[in-house]
Amino acid sequence: MDPRDDSTYDAAASGSASAPAPAATAVAPERSAPPAPAPLWLRVLRWPYTFLVVFSLVVGIFTIWASYYLDLPLRDPEGFLGPAYVRLPALGFLFIGGGLAVQAFIQKRSLRGLWSRAVAIVRTEWSWSRLVHAALGLIAFYISYVSYRNLKSFLPIVRDEVLYDADLMQLDRWLFFGHYPALVLHSVLGTGFIALILSTIYVSYLMLTPVSLAAVLVLNKDLTLGAWYATALSLNWILGVASYYLIPTLGPIFANQSLFSDLPGDSGVAALQQSLAHARYDVLSDPWATEKIHGIAGFASLHVSVVLTACLFFQIVGLNKWLMRALWVYFTGTVLATVYFGWHYVLDDIGGAVIAVMSIAIGAAVTGNWGYRKKRKAARAASRVEAGTPVA
Repeated sequence: MDPRDDSTYDAAASGSASAPAPAATAVAPERSAPPAPAPLWLRVLRWPYTFLVVFSLVVGIFTIWASYYLDLPLRDPEGFLGPAYVRLPALGFLFIGGGLAVQAFIQKRSLRGLWSRAVAIVRTEWSWSRLVHAALGLIAFYISYVSYRNLKSFLPIVRDEVLYDADLMQLDRWLFFGHYPALVLHSVLGTGFIALILSTIYVSYLMLTPVSLAAVLVLNKDLTLGAWYATALSLNWILGVASYYLIPTLGPIFANQSLFSDLPGDSGVAALQQSLAHARYDVLSDPWATEKIHGIAGFASLHVSVVLTACLFFQIVGLNKWLMRALWVYFTGTVLATVYFGWHYVLDDIGGAVIAVMSIAIGAAVTGNWGYRKKRKAARAASRVEAGTPVA
């Protein structure tokens, strides 16, 4: 056999030094094709803000339709810092500026060069995407909140003469063995200094919601957490107003004012109750002749639901333990205040707790945060493994 005809012939083995060795063929490593991008519909579905945006639009459109159908005016509710459309953007800019100032100061513990460090932080950490997501959270929350306030204002017209105060008051007395819960609290806690403390806690709720939302949306880099909290708060409003229509009540203070005659009349709560009573009278007299909004409804307690939502959310995401203890104390004071001042019946507070749990659960599911604590724990364990730190 002629070795020139055999491609497998080894020249060295044959003893012929002059026979050329076959050229080695370089085999290029196979490159895996980049994964195909997910379809647009799937990316939209997975976007943590999809549910919130759609939900707020549906609620807003329904509220406009209800206003037209019932021939009732739409109003923009005012609070501290003015109308909501002024209040929320102001809080957003306030937290952006405050957060940047604190972060820039911590870098070198000095005020010198603070502006330049803040500018550098904006360039490296703040993208248009982050700003747009924060703005979306505030806008969607605003639409849900304004819709809630207007739907609540329509309540006495839609559910005319339908009230369950007598039934819930009877249930309260049965739960407390023939006593009114508010009077029990008055006798145990007194009606002096403690009333001012509980009044401060109750009224401060008006600031808690927008301040905490703005803080989460602006100061947190995880966009899904901002979407989760904004979604949970928005759900609170709409689930709450649905409960108003399901079981319409005024609350003990408006159904039987004599029970609360021993409470101080110069507290913030007393002023708020008088303001709501006057607004109710004006709206029922002629809703088109006043800029006020009807704001009295008992079941369920949104003070309880919103504050509990905040407690559950910050507990899950791992807020500082001392801040969490303060927040749970605040929640306890809120629950006591709702009954102490006659805003709500006991069942109202239970209903509020149910709404809070539902809002947190639904919000977690639709923003991809279901099982957040387990995911966070697994991520921390993985980072320790990569760093060579033993995992306990």
